[in-house]
Amino acid sequence: MIKNNLAKILGERQIKITELARMTGLNYIGLWKFYKGKTKMIEFATMEKICKSLRITVGELFEYIEE
Repeated sequence: MIKNNLAKILGERQIKITELARMTGLNYIGLWKFYKGKTKMIEFATMEKICKSLRITVGELFEYIEE
């Protein structure tokens, strides 16, 4: 299973989804769904914008958990 760590990262940095939307230029609703784990896929361009804005790697944004 692939787990996204966006909620954890934003919580640690005390960044709200609205702030991330402003930083990335991405849609708030799309970010909210990703934050809540309600998405089934994410585009590379979206990952790149999130990683660039938060100064993290894709490996920090996602985690593989063996089931």
